Amino acid sequence: MNDSRPIKVMIVDDHPVVRDGLKSMFLVFNDLELIGEAENGRAALEFCQKNTPDVILMDILMPEMDGISATQLIRKQYPQVKVIILTSYSEDYLVHKSLEAGAIGYTLKNAPIDDLANAIRSAYAGRPTLASEATMALIRSKTGPLNPGMDLSPRELEVLALIVQGLNNEQIADKLVISPATARHHVSACLQKLGATNRAQAASLAVKYRLVS
Repeated sequence: MNDSRPIKVMIVDDHPVVRDGLKSMFLVFNDLELIGEAENGRAALEFCQKNTPDVILMDILMPEMDGISATQLIRKQYPQVKVIILTSYSEDYLVHKSLEAGAIGYTLKNAPIDDLANAIRSAYAGRPTLASEATMALIRSKTGPLNPGMDLSPRELEVLALIVQGLNNEQIADKLVISPATARHHVSACLQKLGATNRAQAASLAVKYRLVS
């Protein structure tokens, strides 16, 4: 870096454990400075009104305002702020929506700390950084999967099996010991990847292509 000051970074994630884990990075790299954190997109917007970060690490699934909506608003109001989506999800439609909203990077939470630090530096310099999963999502948008459902993750296949059994979102959440919001996300991802307009059609396609046993 040629800049004499460190890159000002903000963390936006609704899980305190995730935020605390990320803070360790700012003790390791002298060129990165944590200037704030927020538990959702709305709080991030409020923070930006008083303090302007250089780069924001933005989760997607959050209460009150999700990361994609927040990214779009922040980029509109503060175009100098760079946003990196930092998430556990790599579904194609989330990658596309994030980039359309103005995110300059898409990184998964299991990325090594050095890779995340480099993604922040690249974003600050105006260079995009995409996780390999996000890159594959962009490739699939041009080529498409060979058959519906081939790009479903193991967890999504579990959810799809429960959809076939007729379980609703709350029942799926209880069965898999996940939050209702996460269950809704997985169901939406299943429908999107199958090209289904409703749960019944998704179940029919799952049986047709033998996606569940």
